Amino acid sequence: QVRVVESGGGLVQAGGSLRLSCAVSGSILRFDDMGWYRQAPGEERELVAAMTRSGSTNYVDFVKGRFTIFRDSTKDTVYLQMNNLKPEDTAVYYCNARGLNRNYWGQGTQVTVSS
Repeated sequence: QVRVVESGGGLVQAGGSLRLSCAVSGSILRFDDMGWYRQAPGEERELVAAMTRSGSTNYVDFVKGRFTIFRDSTKDTVYLQMNNLKPEDTAVYYCNARGLNRNYWGQGTQVTVSS
């Protein structure tokens, strides 16, 4: 059983920073890629950033230059560093581990950015 657990969300003012963590049971390098998604109220879940097993990263345009995905494979944890946060970044952020013929999701962590 693979467990994916996010943490690090909270309330922050516009322009502030947060670092989200995604801890996975077992080695994260088992997965083809790890990603951060978000879902705002009334909206569909959308990709924010992803990292492949080889370390390649990709970001959606609206977070480029502000968010960074990185990992610590010794801790089996993937992070999302979020800087210069904007009110429109408010959402529940989910971690996804894709591989082993499945997608594994965490329970999500709330990020709220006040103006």
